[in-house]
Amino acid sequence: MHHYIAFLRGINLGKRRLPMAALRAHFEELKFADVATFIASGNVIFSSKSADSANLAQTIEGHLANRLRYEVDTFLRTRAEIAALAKFRPFARADMKSPDNTIYCSFLKTSLATALARGLEACSTDVDEIRVEGREFYWLCRIKSNESKIWTSPAMRALKLPSSSMRNFNTIQRLAAQFPA
Repeated sequence: MHHYIAFLRGINLGKRRLPMAALRAHFEELKFADVATFIASGNVIFSSKSADSANLAQTIEGHLANRLRYEVDTFLRTRAEIAALAKFRPFARADMKSPDNTIYCSFLKTSLATALARGLEACSTDVDEIRVEGREFYWLCRIKSNESKIWTSPAMRALKLPSSSMRNFNTIQRLAAQFPA
């Protein structure tokens, strides 16, 4: 069996409220094993016989769109990939340890093109820093995230980033600890 964590975009935001028991049931309908949810923000842990994560993500997206009547972008990572992400340090040690900072990890379906990755990192400021690594990018916010202007800046809007799903880095670390590879 292959062990995955699905990061679903937009679950339990706005009008997209879904009990976690219902979300687990949708994954069980797909015949996945060991289905569990982690905090009520669209993190689903499951096992599958399939090693084709791209096909699994498409299957999940189609099933959820059919059941929920709206699209749910799905980003899959293996438990081993989550363990590696939890150990990764995208920013300086002092920034990683500061209780005043918040770090987020955004999941992408594929790695960004080099020019787009450079453009995203170039949007960094004294307050907000972005680091792109593989199929993820990391955001270090040195103020309250709701006070940050990075996502509404003209440079950021001009990038036209693909869909992603963002999680607090603490969530990634907790997932890795609770569901080891």
